[in-house]
Amino acid sequence: MGLVLGIESSCDETAAALVTTDRCILAQRIASQDAEHAPYGGVVPEIAARAHAERLAPIIEGVLADAGKTLADCDAIAATAGPGLIGGVMVGLVSAKALAMASDTPLIAINHLEGHALSPRLVDPELGFPYLLLLVSGGHCQILRVEGVGRYRRLATTIDDALGEAFDKTAKILGLGFPGGPAVERLALQGDPQAVPLPRPLVGSGEPHFSFAGLKSAVLRAQQSGEHQPADIAASFQQAALDCVLDRLRIACAAGEALPALVVAGGVAANRSIRTALERFADARAMRFVAPPPALCTDNAAMIAWAGCERLGQSDPLDIAARPRWPLDPTAEPARGAGVKA
Repeated sequence: MGLVLGIESSCDETAAALVTTDRCILAQRIASQDAEHAPYGGVVPEIAARAHAERLAPIIEGVLADAGKTLADCDAIAATAGPGLIGGVMVGLVSAKALAMASDTPLIAINHLEGHALSPRLVDPELGFPYLLLLVSGGHCQILRVEGVGRYRRLATTIDDALGEAFDKTAKILGLGFPGGPAVERLALQGDPQAVPLPRPLVGSGEPHFSFAGLKSAVLRAQQSGEHQPADIAASFQQAALDCVLDRLRIACAAGEALPALVVAGGVAANRSIRTALERFADARAMRFVAPPPALCTDNAAMIAWAGCERLGQSDPLDIAARPRWPLDPTAEPARGAGVKA
C-alpha cells in the first residue's frame, strides 16, 4: 500500500492530506481564508499567497501528527503546480520541493484540474475509464472526456467566465457576501426560478462552449431595476445557469460515443440543486452519475494526494516550474473568443 502527502494552495484554501493507494484518507486539514478576503468581496492574490506562506508548514506538521506518520513513511509528495494564482501555487510547490529534497522522497507535480478530474475515483472504486466529466469551479467550466490518467479530451470550455465566478459575482450584486456560491444557493431556495426573465446564453445555438458574462450582466440589471426580490433573482439565475449546463451536456453526449458515467467535480458540484438535475440527466441516458461528497468538491489536498496515488511511480524534477495556466488537453482547439481562458 502506497502513501502520498498532498499539498494544495492554488487559490484561497491552504490544505494538506495523507491518502493511501487503497483510497483511505488518513488525515487532512484545510485552512480557509474567507475572513481575510470577505472585506474585498473576492480573493486578493497577494493576501492569499501571504496566508499560504504563514499556514502551510503547521498544516503539514498537523496532518502528519494526526496520522502518526513522518515524511519517511511517504512514498511521494504531490503538490499542485498549477493552474492557479501563481503566488499561492509557488508557496505550495516550493514547500513540496524542500520536503522532497530533505526526505529524499519523489516529487509529483499535479495539475489542479486533474486533481478535480480524478477525485471521484477516490470515493468510487468502481468508476473506470472512460467517463464524461463536467468540471465546474470558480475558475473553470469544462466538459471533458476522461480516457485515463493524463489523457483528457476537452469537448467544451468557457469563452468568458466560469460558472463559479458567475455565482460569486451574483452574490456580490445581491450583497450576500463572500464566498458567494453557497449564499446564492441558500437564497435561491426561497425564490421562484421563473420569476425573473434572464437569458440562457447560447442555448439552442449548437455552440458547444459556455458563456456566462451576459447572464451576470442581466442579473445586475434585474437587481438595479428594483422590480424583483433578491431570492427570485438568485433562483432565476441558478435555473438559467443550470439550463445552460444541461444544454451543453446534451451537445457533448450527442457529439460522441455513449459513455457509461457522467461525473461532476469542482466547487460548483457541491450545489445540491445542480447535482440533482445532473443526476436526472444521467438517469435519462442510462449513465451512472458520480459526484464526490461536497467536502471533496471544493479545493482540497485529498484530491491532490489521490492524483499522486494515481501517478505513483512517476516523479518530477525539483526544478519544475509553477504554472498559472495548465490545460488538461493542450491539443484542444482554442474556443471562439476565449483568449487565454481556453
